[in-house]
Amino acid sequence: MSYRFEDVASVKADLEKVDYLSDEGIAGVVYLADRLQKPILVEGPAGTGKTELAKSVAKICNARLIRLQCYEGLDEAKALYEWNYKKQLLRIQTERGDDHDWADISDDIFSDEFLLTRPLLEAITADEPVVLLIDEVDRVEVETEALLLEILSDYQVSIPELGTIEAKQIPLVFLTSNNTRELSEALKRRCLYLHVDYPDIDREKQIVLTKVPDITENLADQVARVVRSIRQIELKKHPSVSETLDWAKTLVLLGVEKIDEKTATDTINILLKYQSDITKAVKELSTADGVTV
Repeated sequence: MSYRFEDVASVKADLEKVDYLSDEGIAGVVYLADRLQKPILVEGPAGTGKTELAKSVAKICNARLIRLQCYEGLDEAKALYEWNYKKQLLRIQTERGDDHDWADISDDIFSDEFLLTRPLLEAITADEPVVLLIDEVDRVEVETEALLLEILSDYQVSIPELGTIEAKQIPLVFLTSNNTRELSEALKRRCLYLHVDYPDIDREKQIVLTKVPDITENLADQVARVVRSIRQIELKKHPSVSETLDWAKTLVLLGVEKIDEKTATDTINILLKYQSDITKAVKELSTADGVTV
């Protein structure tokens, strides 16, 4: 059996080449998932790079990324497969006048020709390397979560009319969760667990330097420190890494070299999206160490 990664260090180095700055913990879990052929359940606050991790791993593996975006009400027909009923009906009407019994027609209309594949089945039946991203799995109901268990444990799908379809190759699977509800023990048992929290100041500074063109090291350092200060305030929603990057790009566009109170106040709506959070943060930041006042 061939593996995707040589060791933990190579995972970390390869991720850095595609501008994803990981640490030993993240790289280690990705390495183990490949070796043990286990899915990874990635939990953590929204906007900490969980989805980006799956995308970056797909890039370094030269694999196709297949994404199932979860939401309340997601069912088997949207996640796994459904039959093309209109096409089946047309075939039945076409063959009605011919000398066919129902058994022949039934075998015909429940074949691959009439099967509409959805992301989970598409990942199982793909010939090429695949990274399967099941994004925000905590948004689906428990009943839908149960659909995933067969795929996550045996990499196969059972379709009553066709039998069991086994994976042509074992995909790397990432499930992300923002902890909006507790996931089942059965699902957790099938996965390796990875918690991705907000980066520390040094790592966030490096992320900003990597992702924001033309930003100075000094400004990136200020951005990381101010964002860190804001995350220590009790807010409805703390700024995500992507919002940090948006703010940094905004400051570069405005030609800011030093973040003072007025700059922070005038642009804080890039970081925070609730007026109550903005009001509270502006008040706190006026005396914070990360902002020059």
